[in-house]
Amino acid sequence: MKLEVSAVLPFPRVRVFNAYRDNLVDLTRYLPNVRSIQVLQRTDEGTVSRMLNRWRGGGEVPAVARSFLSEDLLQWDDHATWDAAAWTCHWRTEVAAFKDAVRAEGLNRFEELGPASTRLAIRGVIEVDATKVKGVPRLLAGGVGSAIESFLAATIRPNLVSVAEGLGKYLAEHP
Repeated sequence: MKLEVSAVLPFPRVRVFNAYRDNLVDLTRYLPNVRSIQVLQRTDEGTVSRMLNRWRGGGEVPAVARSFLSEDLLQWDDHATWDAAAWTCHWRTEVAAFKDAVRAEGLNRFEELGPASTRLAIRGVIEVDATKVKGVPRLLAGGVGSAIESFLAATIRPNLVSVAEGLGKYLAEHP
């Protein structure tokens, strides 16, 4: 299933790109569904930065409900390759609870619309192989996989919009 989100931010492309790449941890306070982001690894080689960030979700999940959910369901690892020369970020997300069953990856493009305007275009895909989800009968895997993809896409799209909005708020508060 395709994921597509675009947002126009009234800031120069270099500021949007650098803030998203370098200040992601600081954006947490602007993201209602994210409790924390931790940089686990970063390497810089010329214009390319490779990062591994661990996201912990559940910000708007009531604490009492969160206590019954597995931590594996509320956290994911984001593998990102940032290319400053191409103004792109290729990302791949792994959810520990469904590491073998879910493929989520995509490309963020930072498009200059003018000296103080940037379009953040997020394009990705999410695919679920329900045959690899514990407890799903093989006979029902196709329908279950489609249902899970639809659910995840409906959950992820607003979160992608939230990140773009949070980035805009962060940039407005940090001139």
